[in-house]
Amino acid sequence: MIIPIGEMVLRSGCRQNVIWQNMGLPFITVAVNVSLKQLSRHYNLSDLVFQVLYETQINAKYLELELTESFCMQNVDNTISLLRKFSYMDILITIDDFGTGYSSLSYLKHLPFKKLKIDRSFVKDITNNHDDLTIVKTIIDMAHNLRLKVIAEGVETHGQLETLRGLDCDEVQGFLFGKPLPEEEFIELLKEENHFDNLQ
Repeated sequence: MIIPIGEMVLRSGCRQNVIWQNMGLPFITVAVNVSLKQLSRHYNLSDLVFQVLYETQINAKYLELELTESFCMQNVDNTISLLRKFSYMDILITIDDFGTGYSSLSYLKHLPFKKLKIDRSFVKDITNNHDDLTIVKTIIDMAHNLRLKVIAEGVETHGQLETLRGLDCDEVQGFLFGKPLPEEEFIELLKEENHFDNLQ
């Protein structure tokens, strides 16, 4: 069941993004999670992605594929080869939920990631738990040394936001900035030119 759902999400996400672009809305990147089964040698994810790009005519640089670090450690050689294909096309590859898996840094340096997302479990108590603060700082420093952009997930308070700013975290996401929206409300949000500037 996960395979057809994954295909539907990828196809509908890309198609909808093109519709928004044609409406004159700000160009944004659509992020799609990749499942473990889609990384299997027995499933040709690259063919699906190429087909969807062709069908929807979306520019590849506006597609982002998110994979958890534990998924990346399954069939490592196959995963590296697959992700390099996407990277050559300018598709953005992101490690999701970083810190919750069991990845090897020696493998991570060979994967063509551009972004790393710190799992919300480390962000939740960052303002009052020294261990979480140290872990997040270490991840950010390591990622920057590898020339990766860092995103913190699960930001819900201004205290968390200010702490992450102090650690030079590149981007944040969470309920502090908004909850999932119906399409109509999201379109109105995109039309507000100053909305995203006000979050800086």
